[in-house]
Amino acid sequence: MTQPSPFSDRRIVVAIALFCCLLWGSAVPAVKIGYGLFAISASDTPSLMLFAGVRFFLAGLMLLAYSALTRKPIWQPARRLGQLGLLGLISTAGQYLFYYIGLAHSTGVKVSITTSTSTFFSVLIAHFLYANDKLTPRRILGCLLGFAGVVAVNLAATGIDLHVSLLGEGFIVIAALLFSVAGVYGKGLSADMDAGVMTGWQLLLGGAMLGIAGFALGGKLGAFGLEAALLLAYLAALSAAAFALWSVLLKHNPVGSVAIFNCAIPIFGVLLAGLFLGESIFEWKNLAALLLVSVGIWMVTAARVNRTVGAS
Repeated sequence: MTQPSPFSDRRIVVAIALFCCLLWGSAVPAVKIGYGLFAISASDTPSLMLFAGVRFFLAGLMLLAYSALTRKPIWQPARRLGQLGLLGLISTAGQYLFYYIGLAHSTGVKVSITTSTSTFFSVLIAHFLYANDKLTPRRILGCLLGFAGVVAVNLAATGIDLHVSLLGEGFIVIAALLFSVAGVYGKGLSADMDAGVMTGWQLLLGGAMLGIAGFALGGKLGAFGLEAALLLAYLAALSAAAFALWSVLLKHNPVGSVAIFNCAIPIFGVLLAGLFLGESIFEWKNLAALLLVSVGIWMVTAARVNRTVGAS
């Protein structure tokens, strides 16, 4: 009888997933600081693409170098490289292309709320593809509570503007869908491949596509001092760690039970933005959001405490 992976233990899943969300959340203030260090304006989409491409390319190099040092086979046959290239195109190049264009044509409130639709896409896609990842009333309610937390943390005194546009909120929805599709597709590839190696190639190839496209469109990075270099190294390292750990979780768990944790990313982003950017933290909406997301995560994962959860 096959022993269950420790990465399917609920406590380990919760700890790793929240750590990944913390890393991704830290990218919010880090990227904003990076815009200043590299002299990139928010409307300069090609330079944003180049910045993101370099970050993810370096992240891929880090993961592949670590895999080689730990004696994992990193070289892949041509057919598998094609599959990894497609994964990189969807999850890195495609997702961030739509995300950054959408971000340039929308507000931070709308982007934060709309991005959380990736959770619903992941749960919905998994429901139709995996026999052990079906929707239940409890999981649906947990997802709704998590989404409510994302909405709560973005509430403003003036309310939420419901006007939408294709280049703004429409592109953010496409980015969220690509993230979810990539998670399902990557789960299939990782069934017979080391998750770290898979993620390394995904980031390397996707980052190269994104960076080359940004450079070709006239993107450029400004002054490259020590602070900028250290920040870029941190962004690359957090991407390498978070994406690799997330891929391991997807390999050993149903997609839907992992996807709900995406709702925690904007929560960590708000808290870290307050710490590093001096933005307000201790408001009722932030505390309410943390409570809603925590309850949502518990509702989605607690039902599996006494079950063995494996990859489909």
